[in-house]
Amino acid sequence: MKKKIISVAAVLVMCIILAGCTEADKVSENVSQEADNFNVLRRFAVINTRTDKVEFELIGAFSLDASNSDKISVIVEKEDGTYFKHIIGLNEDVFYVVEDLGGAAVNKYKYEVNYIPESIVPFTITEKE
Repeated sequence: MKKKIISVAAVLVMCIILAGCTEADKVSENVSQEADNFNVLRRFAVINTRTDKVEFELIGAFSLDASNSDKISVIVEKEDGTYFKHIIGLNEDVFYVVEDLGGAAVNKYKYEVNYIPESIVPFTITEKE
């Protein structure tokens, strides 16, 4: 009897969790999974906020791990089945953007992302004596 109650409770919890998911949540998770499986063409760019210059750019199918705030780890799969890992250090003067270039089969709409470095307002740091 206890097992039956626990099973029913587990099913109810799963229903509540799944009911809270939107279609966008499901699509987002599916696109992320496709990208991590090297099935989505993407662009990864690290931009220096001081110089407005792109410091690092990677275009291709890759898996990205941004769980560490100090670095980004990128694993790239080449055509011959070999893998390469790139580690990019982050600091307060850079930010990164990952753009989906090819889309995944789970994507419902086409969209465009543009980088406009000119929109970053320059500023000057001065020291008082």
